[in-house]
Amino acid sequence: MITLEKGSEAEVLKALEEIPEVKETYQVYGVYDIIAKVEAENMPELEEIIIQKIKLLDNVQSMMTMICLDPEGSDQA
Repeated sequence: MITLEKGSEAEVLKALEEIPEVKETYQVYGVYDIIAKVEAENMPELEEIIIQKIKLLDNVQSMMTMICLDPEGSDQA
């Protein structure tokens, strides 16, 4: 869940959609502006995507990350 600078939703949505690991994006209203679904093979890869690719995008103010575990028990994050 991502909070943005006012008026930057379209720009950030476009940038997120260019990141291969971002599988889905949704513009939402409320405390957060965008929800992005990211898939990674493991936690170090997920951390790299969040820190090096998403948090560094222009106009990203803050993020809250929720990690969903695969019900099948795989190591995918």
